[in-house]
Amino acid sequence: MALNDKNYHEQMNIENTTRMREIVSELPGFCRQFFRGIEDRASARTRLAYAYDLRVFFEFLKTNNPSFKGKELRDIRLDVLEQLGASDIEEYMEYLTYYEKDGKEYTNDERGKARKLSALRSLYKYFHSHELIEKNPAMIVRTPKIHEKEIIRLDSDEVAMLLDKAESGEDMTPKQKAYHEKTRLRDMALLTLLLGTGIRVSECVGLDIDDVDFKNNGVKVRRKGGNETVVYFGTEVEDALLDYMNERDYMHPASGHEEALFLSLQNRRITVRAVEKLVKKYAKLVTSVKKITPHKLRSTYGTSLYRETGDIYLVADVLGHKDVNTTRRHYAAMEDERRRSAANVVKLRD
Repeated sequence: MALNDKNYHEQMNIENTTRMREIVSELPGFCRQFFRGIEDRASARTRLAYAYDLRVFFEFLKTNNPSFKGKELRDIRLDVLEQLGASDIEEYMEYLTYYEKDGKEYTNDERGKARKLSALRSLYKYFHSHELIEKNPAMIVRTPKIHEKEIIRLDSDEVAMLLDKAESGEDMTPKQKAYHEKTRLRDMALLTLLLGTGIRVSECVGLDIDDVDFKNNGVKVRRKGGNETVVYFGTEVEDALLDYMNERDYMHPASGHEEALFLSLQNRRITVRAVEKLVKKYAKLVTSVKKITPHKLRSTYGTSLYRETGDIYLVADVLGHKDVNTTRRHYAAMEDERRRSAANVVKLRD
């Protein structure tokens, strides 16, 4: 489906909704009611993720539960949800650790399991709250313990080196340098914007030219859930964007991509995957140890902002976290570091 740039986010919602409907058509019939019921409360992207996860669950039942062998997924009835107990769902959670399908191997860590359990709980909760089933065994099953991962970020010297490499093309292969000549200003603007604002890569690729306001040095982004907000940027981001915009004025976008801020070499709106690849390319020139992704650039910005301000609420607001506890979990180590530094601040005797 070609994207109409004037309605980029709406088109993404249409694509996600279309794909979700395709998957739901393969699921038990009662699932259609569930997805209609949550339409106003969950984004198209969330509903699509639920559809994928619920398909895994019902395929598990068909393959591993003797009561459902030989049945088509679409023929499974609603009362099956009441026939299952907590032990059946726990068996499903264990199955998710490792399974094979169509010759491919799949694994899930605790985060993957927790997400799939969340989808199943939502399904049960919907029908239980509508008094269409009496039991809700999904609520009895404990959520897998999530082990906090170390936040990978770039140090300040690595940030400077990353931008230097992106600007100069130093240490690139001849093939990379050939592309670099064509994309240098765009890549510099992209990297500087991500590092200087902490916006998500999906928010970045969705930017239109008109979303950039140089009068107030801000960009209008669409957050998760569809809320729009303005994120402000400093002079380094401003300079990089202006350099790119001067070049952008002479580009000839493909039909339907006229309003896109960042264009690919094919003059189409750049994709999330393309940004991930270019970040990986430049990061490899700086560090071979850290696996740097666009999200890690977001973590780098959040770390820098917290170190400079010490305001966890500001960091949460700028990063677009709905719950400040999400931010606090990410930067707990830094908060502990700040608390330790307080030990010697107050002098009892001069």
